[in-house]
Amino acid sequence: MPGIIGKKIGMTSLFTSDGKYTPVTLIQAGPCVVTQVKTVETDGYTAVQLGYGEKKLKRVTKAEAGHYKKANTSPKKKVAEFTIEGEAPSVGDTVDVNLFIEGEFIDVVGTSKGKGFQGVVKRHGFAGVGGQTHGQHNRARHPGSIGAASWPSRVFKGMRMAGRTGGNRVKIENLTVVRVIAEKNLLVVSGSVPGAKNSYVLIEK
Repeated sequence: MPGIIGKKIGMTSLFTSDGKYTPVTLIQAGPCVVTQVKTVETDGYTAVQLGYGEKKLKRVTKAEAGHYKKANTSPKKKVAEFTIEGEAPSVGDTVDVNLFIEGEFIDVVGTSKGKGFQGVVKRHGFAGVGGQTHGQHNRARHPGSIGAASWPSRVFKGMRMAGRTGGNRVKIENLTVVRVIAEKNLLVVSGSVPGAKNSYVLIEK
């Protein structure tokens, strides 16, 4: 399997085997159930669909309930696909944290924290316009000029301005698996991963 669905538990820090004090993120990786196996003959590509987390039966449609019944499992809160090469697992199989080994590199995909509508200083790291001298008033965090007047008489596309910040799909690559706690399905990963606590993440090998 090329990956698994998990949930971000939070951050802490620990001493690694080489004695370095390392900030780490705890991820509950699985267990996930294989809810569908897609093939070139039926779907045009090869992939495995995983389901994670329990969901009440009354919260799903009849079509979804039938889909999970085929896999002989209960409805799942989070479903994701992973493209696979080679031999695929069977429908109904369970994938857990034992997919990973300590020391290997992984990629983590999540949704970053939403910040709402923000100005250019927070959104793009602008410095503002400096001090308050020479008659400036309430301009410290303003964007400044956004274009010329007579030409081009418009604002160029892509101009960095204030707007909605965060809430984007973010992929962090080459994080190290520091520890695998199999009995609790926990994955200890070096560094930070995108998203808030208890948010879902995709862990790719």
